[in-house]
Amino acid sequence: MTQAGGDRIAAEEAAVVTGASAGIGEAIARVMLDRGHPVIALQRRAPAIRHPHLSHVEVDLADVEATREAAAQVASRHAVRYLVNNAGANRPDRVEQATAEDVAHVMGITITAAMLLVQAFLPGMREARYGRIVNIASRALLGKTGRLVYSSAKAGLVGFTRTLAIEAGVDGITVNVIAPGPVGSALFDRGHPPGSAQRQQVIDGILLGRVGTPEDVAHAAGFLLDPRSGFITGQLLFVCGGTSVTGTGGQ
Repeated sequence: MTQAGGDRIAAEEAAVVTGASAGIGEAIARVMLDRGHPVIALQRRAPAIRHPHLSHVEVDLADVEATREAAAQVASRHAVRYLVNNAGANRPDRVEQATAEDVAHVMGITITAAMLLVQAFLPGMREARYGRIVNIASRALLGKTGRLVYSSAKAGLVGFTRTLAIEAGVDGITVNVIAPGPVGSALFDRGHPPGSAQRQQVIDGILLGRVGTPEDVAHAAGFLLDPRSGFITGQLLFVCGGTSVTGTGGQ
């Protein structure tokens, strides 16, 4: 494994990124590809980017058996040393409208799928005595109106991360979680068109005075995924423009 700055890292050390079809996941996939890693995107939709070292495994992460099977196939073909659990689901509603089905769906993609992927790739990391796992939560884990199920799932991902860090640390595997704040995307722009009052209201709650970019989050993920970040584990990093301080915004 090469750790010198700017050098290419061993190509056989693969990265799995879920939800890499666009936005934060795509930006993280680009970071890992730029470092010379093969990247496997696990999700239903194919990534928009094309790269000779990027492959796509089509899978519905809400389907337990399909996810388990897809992960096992990837583990049998690749030396997965990097895992980014970025895929998530959001069924926004206040408590009066939230349903048990909403909880099952959102928790399934956010927590269950992450657990299944860890179970598939952790043995290889343990054998190599090296691994980097980054989970993507949200600033909304601190609470956000109309996001009862979503914020609960993202808060659960923090507990998942901390416990996994305890269990995996002895084998040289780090596990951390990033909580983005408002990040610009096609979905965000539809709900908050540029120049609109809705968008300005969000920006007014951000200490740095702008909406984040997928690259902002990918930069933080790249730091935690770096071989040199081996003394950082079990940590929650907000990449939110300060909304974790003001208590506004969310993603």
